[in-house]
Amino acid sequence: MREQVLSVGIDIGTTTTQLVFSQLTLENTASLVTVPRIEIIDKEVIYRSAIHFTPLRSQNEIDDHSIRSLIEREYQAAGITPQQVQTGAVIITGEAARKQNAEAVLRALSGLAGEFVVATAGPTLEGIIAGKGAGAGVESKKRGATVVNLDVGGGTTNIAVFKNGEVIDTACLDIGGRLIRFNNQGTIDYVADKVASLARALNLNIATGQRYDQTVVDAIVRRMVGILEEVLGLVPATSELAMLLTDHDLRRDYKIDYVSFSGGVADCLFSCGNSDPLQYGDIGKLLGEAITGSKLMQNIQTLTAIETIRATVVGAGSHTTNISGSTITVAPGVLPLQNIPVLKLSTEDEALPLDAWGDAIRKKVQWFNLDGEKQNLALAFKGPENLGFDEVRVLAEAIVQGMEEVLCKTCPLIVVIERDLAKVLGQTLRNRLGFAKDVICIDTIRVANGDYIDIGHELAAGNVVPVIVKTLVFNY
Repeated sequence: MREQVLSVGIDIGTTTTQLVFSQLTLENTASLVTVPRIEIIDKEVIYRSAIHFTPLRSQNEIDDHSIRSLIEREYQAAGITPQQVQTGAVIITGEAARKQNAEAVLRALSGLAGEFVVATAGPTLEGIIAGKGAGAGVESKKRGATVVNLDVGGGTTNIAVFKNGEVIDTACLDIGGRLIRFNNQGTIDYVADKVASLARALNLNIATGQRYDQTVVDAIVRRMVGILEEVLGLVPATSELAMLLTDHDLRRDYKIDYVSFSGGVADCLFSCGNSDPLQYGDIGKLLGEAITGSKLMQNIQTLTAIETIRATVVGAGSHTTNISGSTITVAPGVLPLQNIPVLKLSTEDEALPLDAWGDAIRKKVQWFNLDGEKQNLALAFKGPENLGFDEVRVLAEAIVQGMEEVLCKTCPLIVVIERDLAKVLGQTLRNRLGFAKDVICIDTIRVANGDYIDIGHELAAGNVVPVIVKTLVFNY
């Protein structure tokens, strides 16, 4: 069985909005005598939109009508109608995700395709997605190395650290190319609050209405790059690092083998030339030039990112259909569920003692916490081998503790395991929760961070469920 589907990716970022159409080829890769497994065997980007500045009504509000008109014009330019698109993703990232009407924008755009993954990506999740899009995850697995990707965008720098293909650490800083902006006369018309605070720490003055002062701006940009050196452990950390972090710091308890750069500023690392430093009306070119001459590239071997400004999402929505194992736990009456984001534990997390899993889960739950708003999650892991009943109870307790912020919601607790463990673990979780919360625990399903899953109605007299894994498709 082979099928082609048309996929669209729409990325609304702090600085730019863009769209990509991809043709995905799906095929059943299982043998004739086994359960079907539909996978992407080929993909081709058939249309890349122009890169547009994200239209804003104000500093705090996205112009949703202009965004929709922009996307509709790109559909027309590509010669594609919404009815032809079978899947895709609309994702709002960076500072744009903090705008007051981000959710309204997502709702306005989601009708442009059939089965969208629609998400407002918090900084950690955005860093992971960008790192995958840049190829850092693949390179770390291929090289058996630790690769850090810095996605330097308009409003933030999202950092993801990959070891052997898995995410082991993340951070996000308010460092980006659009945090100081200029009008056509070279007068400052926007300074982000964090930048103003950084300037004060340097005994510098910068404010809207001032003319471009190269000495002042260069000093601020150099300090931003110095803070990026700090977060990677190349120089000692200072209080300014803590000030610019948006959530948590990197652990810095591992050796970084390679570094890669994505985001709009990454395009200025090698190709800025001697043209106008304020060509884009911001500090993006200056920031790129400063990174090029820094310890970030001198002290760590650099890998060229496969995608830079398009790294976050260049295509989306592959449907990989799976059938769960036949020994599962599913609360009655709660299926189907759609577009549940996956929180996947790493190999390092699973190597911890079972009673330490709770802390690891709790930290990763924060990846999906944007400005205090939480969403339901599917906790995923490979699973230990040969667990005794006492160990299953310890694991269940750790899951309950780690997922505490999700448990306060009315939606079910969802656990996805690769190994055959769902029946006993699901029943133990139900017992631990006093049978007061719906539990869905399924196995023999492989997912990754950045995936979304749909779980369909029970099949085969309730013994199995169909699972659709929606994987963001990157151009590598």
